[in-house]
Amino acid sequence: MNIQFSAKRISLHHRMAWSFVVLCLFAALLQALQTAPAPAMPALDLKVVEALIGERIQAGDLVGVSLAVARDGKIVLARGFGRALVNDSRAVTPETMFAIGSVTKQFTAACVLLLAEEGKLAVTDKVARYYPDLTKANDITILDLLNHVSGYPDYYPLDFVDRRMARAMAADDVIRAYAKGALDFEPGSRYSYSNTGFLILGRIVERVSGESFGAFLARRILKPLGLDHTMYEPDRKGPAFAVGHSTFALSAPLPAVPEGKGWIAMAGALYSTASDLVRWDLALTGGKVLKPESYRLMTTRRRLSDGTLSTYACGLVVGERNGVTVLNHNGAVSGFYANNLVVPSTGSALAVLINFEAGGQVGKINRLIVPSFFPSAPPSPPAPAAGEAAKPSAPKKSGVPEIVGPAATDTAKALFLALQSGAVDRSALGGEFSWFLTDEKIKGASARLKPYGAPSAVIVTSISERGGMEVSTAELKFTAGILQTLMYRTPDGKVQQFFVSKN
Repeated sequence: MNIQFSAKRISLHHRMAWSFVVLCLFAALLQALQTAPAPAMPALDLKVVEALIGERIQAGDLVGVSLAVARDGKIVLARGFGRALVNDSRAVTPETMFAIGSVTKQFTAACVLLLAEEGKLAVTDKVARYYPDLTKANDITILDLLNHVSGYPDYYPLDFVDRRMARAMAADDVIRAYAKGALDFEPGSRYSYSNTGFLILGRIVERVSGESFGAFLARRILKPLGLDHTMYEPDRKGPAFAVGHSTFALSAPLPAVPEGKGWIAMAGALYSTASDLVRWDLALTGGKVLKPESYRLMTTRRRLSDGTLSTYACGLVVGERNGVTVLNHNGAVSGFYANNLVVPSTGSALAVLINFEAGGQVGKINRLIVPSFFPSAPPSPPAPAAGEAAKPSAPKKSGVPEIVGPAATDTAKALFLALQSGAVDRSALGGEFSWFLTDEKIKGASARLKPYGAPSAVIVTSISERGGMEVSTAELKFTAGILQTLMYRTPDGKVQQFFVSKN
């Protein structure tokens, strides 16, 4: 009996010893994983970035740039380049404020969620609680507005200021003009970008808080975070502000006509600097703005009624690269273009602001910087086989309206040739684009485009929907290089916008 007991005791001691060893090994492994260096981040050569911006300014493709980059949670570059106004001596500094357009929407979304945290509203609230006279106000929620799935038509789908928007208009009047008629689709069934929804959200913030949107934003977000160079609807006067510039068909930059007061408001009326935006990125993703559950909602893509996921959350586009989450948003108002991108897991952020309607140039800057935000560069897409012809048109996304008339490829080529010749058939154009496209603009476009000759190929690179229209981009290939077109068409085939830019 004693022997048996001893044997059991020895066996128990062995098991305990082995368990202790295993636990020690597991603990050591955990410590090794915790203390192991993170995967090396690709190098970022800021001198190459600065050189590119300098070249583009010298070539006239940019006027001024505000640029900030953060890596590992720290700002490593905050600079201004070029001029605040073309042919003016005012240089852009890190403190020069630019219009950031729809990058404003993430601030508006955060204001809504802060009020929800206080119990003053709920994202499940129906719009009818605040605007009972709007279409289907009892069916549409605050979250539907945040996710761009309400169905309310967008009042600013185009990229130029038309006759309506040149005049001041109260936000409530804009809302009622665009949210009391027919919806573009049933709420929750589709994603379609709508400035109208964010105007409604901003007015809800004002009604619930009892403050103006600018006052609430400053009190709850801008001042606590020290964003001293971010302002809502500033007067834009003085050396602190860059001036926006427009272009048409490769023209030199000219001061742009701004939108009338009240039109862009809570959907896009913030001015800021690139460094302030990057500070905002790091604060938002670092838990300094919202509670974890609010931040999770703000960065969760919307599931539509058919079960598919949109790429939009609340004021943010949510994507993925190499399995890493990326938050991103562009902004474009008259004369300005902005891009703001953050990779929360690596503490990396980028803000590029320009005072020229040349978004393609921002893309070139991004391509030099963004790969350094990820542990490993994404694999390059396979090159087409030798002699393989590119597809003549891009596949349409769901929700894109059917268009009466020729394919986008044919219409883009025909309009380009018409501009080259200086003879445009105005009956093919929408009323506001025909008004915008003055005889003087056509004459100038003809002189600038004729040297390119006829395109050897026209390739539609994307087709999507915006404001109930087909939106297509195309590349036109020439011996001298490649030009890009951006075209909007309504279902009746009328062209509502046609812009030509350098690729």
